[in-house]
Amino acid sequence: MEQQSHIIIVSNRLPLILKKTEDGKIKVGKGAGGLVTAMAPILRNRNGTWIGWPGYVQEEDSDDKMLPAMQSAADGYSVKPVMLNSDEVKNYYEGFSNSIIWPLFHDFTSKCIFLPEYWTSYQRVNKKFAATTYQNADDLDFIWVHDYQLILVGSYLRKMHMRNSLGFFLHIPFPPIDTFARCPWRFELVSSMLEYDILGFHTIQDKRNFIRCVRKIIKDVQIDKNAESNERVSELRLGNRVVRFGVFPISIDFNEFYLKAWDSKVYKRVKKLRNIFPDTKVILGVDRLDYTKGIPEKLKAFQKFLTLFPMFHKKSHFIQLVVPNRREITAYADLKLKIEQLVGEINGVFGTNEWLPVQYMFRTLDRNELISLYRTCEIAFIAPLKDGMNLVAKEYCACNIDEKGVLILSEFAGAAQQLHQDAILVNPHDIEGMARAILRAFNMPSEEKNQRMRNLRENVKNKDVFWWLNSFLNAAIEKDLSSFPQVDEYFLVTRPVNSST
Repeated sequence: MEQQSHIIIVSNRLPLILKKTEDGKIKVGKGAGGLVTAMAPILRNRNGTWIGWPGYVQEEDSDDKMLPAMQSAADGYSVKPVMLNSDEVKNYYEGFSNSIIWPLFHDFTSKCIFLPEYWTSYQRVNKKFAATTYQNADDLDFIWVHDYQLILVGSYLRKMHMRNSLGFFLHIPFPPIDTFARCPWRFELVSSMLEYDILGFHTIQDKRNFIRCVRKIIKDVQIDKNAESNERVSELRLGNRVVRFGVFPISIDFNEFYLKAWDSKVYKRVKKLRNIFPDTKVILGVDRLDYTKGIPEKLKAFQKFLTLFPMFHKKSHFIQLVVPNRREITAYADLKLKIEQLVGEINGVFGTNEWLPVQYMFRTLDRNELISLYRTCEIAFIAPLKDGMNLVAKEYCACNIDEKGVLILSEFAGAAQQLHQDAILVNPHDIEGMARAILRAFNMPSEEKNQRMRNLRENVKNKDVFWWLNSFLNAAIEKDLSSFPQVDEYFLVTRPVNSST
């Protein structure tokens, strides 16, 4: 990336959301999240462009009336929408992306629906994203494609004879070869990934799985024999091409959560919540509605905890927040029903007129409400069956400003690789083991809680979303990997001035 080059981000969703109001007008809203927070500064600095779908289903390819409103909502960089019609949303997004790749990459092969029309639509939409990228890129621009919905974009750009440097980051796990091999289009997917110049994964296990898949599926590939055990950036050779790949665990804007945790409105809400739960310890679960998150297993573990340790009746309270997600897919609707039945069963068996063991919330909370919950609870219970990273764990640590909380974390969350030393790790398939982990969290001495949480917070602070962004971009531009520096030593993007907290 030379000085005059720009950066183009390509993701399934834009950081802007188009919604139709009750009077039929189209309203533009801003998206939120760590990715937007991290990308916005570098896009502004580099006169960059973000390409993606604005979340609005439209049968026509474009609507010029929307573009000025969307562009004015973007903060100092260009946005280029890729519009999807209802058939594409059904077959590309709900179909191939979320009924094939999502379950496959999370080791839920029984939920995969390998329909050829899904593959056809996935190819067509990826080609549409590639065409928009091609039309908006200059020769020196660095193009960074994000996540499983757009794996093929790189290969289509190469077919359009684009010679730009291409990067790809996978935000979900990469599966082992025995799982990945079940996909009828495994060769096409891996071959497309090898069209990028640099690939990023969350964990060393994801990188290792990718290497083994490449060795099994692709012929005449040369990979360093130490690549599987190396957490740093490695290289493979395929013909006359070199592809870099490495471990870049994504994170959050620590400073943003830290500062909001001190907000007076948050403080008032926390005080109010603690008055609601006097003399009880609050356990918090925050998950999207997804079968990978292990929500039923957590509820069963809390049920087992109440069964095994009745002395904690009326002294414990489990708040489970479930954020609505993909309810149009049958598996998610069935999951919602299962969760509601378990909540009803636990409250029916153990609840009294004065005490309701489980509070279940099925809705989206705004940032301040969520941070208030993080600050209120003594224990965060995060136990996905499989997760690329899980940023809830890191958000909880950033908000735990009194350093009295305990993090219970699944060993199958990507975050466990980074936080394992100071979290209580659990196997989400071991219901009784998780129940005893709750007991351990309840009985942990104050000094141990303080030290563990202090370590967790320092870990998340030092490797925040800006660290993630720069580690990837530094690996993309560094010419000699043998002297590749620690990413903390220099930055392409400067953190906000108040991030020294």
